[in-house]
Amino acid sequence: MNSINTLEELEALYDTPLPATLAKVQTRLTPHYRTWIMASRFVVLTTVGPEGTDGSPRGDDGPVVQIADDRTLLLPDWRGNNRIDSLRNIVTDGRVSLMFMIPGCRNVIRVNGTASLTADADHTGRFEKNGKRPKTVIVVSVSKIYFQCAKALMRSNLWSVEDLSGTVPSAGDFIREFTEGFDAKSYDNGYPEYATPRMW
Repeated sequence: MNSINTLEELEALYDTPLPATLAKVQTRLTPHYRTWIMASRFVVLTTVGPEGTDGSPRGDDGPVVQIADDRTLLLPDWRGNNRIDSLRNIVTDGRVSLMFMIPGCRNVIRVNGTASLTADADHTGRFEKNGKRPKTVIVVSVSKIYFQCAKALMRSNLWSVEDLSGTVPSAGDFIREFTEGFDAKSYDNGYPEYATPRMW
């Protein structure tokens, strides 16, 4: 395999970007970007740390983030698996990227910036649900925001109504693969009941 090792080699393979692909990049949350983000219940958080990169799905039953101002987003860290890989990375290297998605929409909104963590009651209290608060809130300072070309979602037909869940391994199947005697079926069947009271 011949690797591409210089920017000149790479750029020679591609056309010049169209002006609109550069003009769409903003450094603050414009009204349309604010509207789009507030409609999103799902985001992928990408972080960088000493052990490499990490991508983490985040979701909520309403807007997945709150907008503090035109350059600041607040993302609660609701209950998960307690690995806290993304949070560890943010503490050691604040660079983050966010990819906001909305079912049925072919575009993806991308945010690049830096982040910090807070456990201040003023911040965690903004997200209180049924007496529960996130342990921490990720405070994202926006450096760039732009919509992603729709071709990837068009090619993949991501929002197809076709349900493929029965054709791929389940969470229980993954655990059984490295845990001898694990009852994958019982785990998968019981997980919704287990998870429901632990969502927040």
